[in-house]
Amino acid sequence: MDAPLTARGVAQAHKLAVLVRSLPGRRFCSPQGRAQATADIAFGPGFTTDERLREIGIGAFAGLLLTDLRRDHPHLFTNDLSWYDRCPDGEGFEALARRCRSFLGDLDGPAVILTHGITLRMLRLLVLGLPMDRISDGDAGQGRVHLLRGGREYLLE
Repeated sequence: MDAPLTARGVAQAHKLAVLVRSLPGRRFCSPQGRAQATADIAFGPGFTTDERLREIGIGAFAGLLLTDLRRDHPHLFTNDLSWYDRCPDGEGFEALARRCRSFLGDLDGPAVILTHGITLRMLRLLVLGLPMDRISDGDAGQGRVHLLRGGREYLLE
């Protein structure tokens, strides 16, 4: 769901503003409300929204609590994020990968991208040339920057 930013989210957005201030490139953002609210703070005016940066669609699971999903569909939940690929009527990883490849293919220079957890993870896999089964690797937590340069990843916190 698209809940408003919490006080913690606002603080994280201000922290991001400091972290990205000196990074070169166009600013891009998911069109979803929380991402745009974060970009308003972190980027200021002048960022571009792009539909391809939306979070992965989880179909029939949208709007449901994770605790309820784990209780009602335990067979989908292991110790990784693969349940996102198995949501009834969901987008799935292959479709998300196509969407992210399309976005990356249209870039004409450096970019600073504000997106969501699973979409970020997919962008990382594609840029770093990692296989799909590595989508659960690493931490895509909030309030940090994943700098992808020269086939390597650096975390700015």
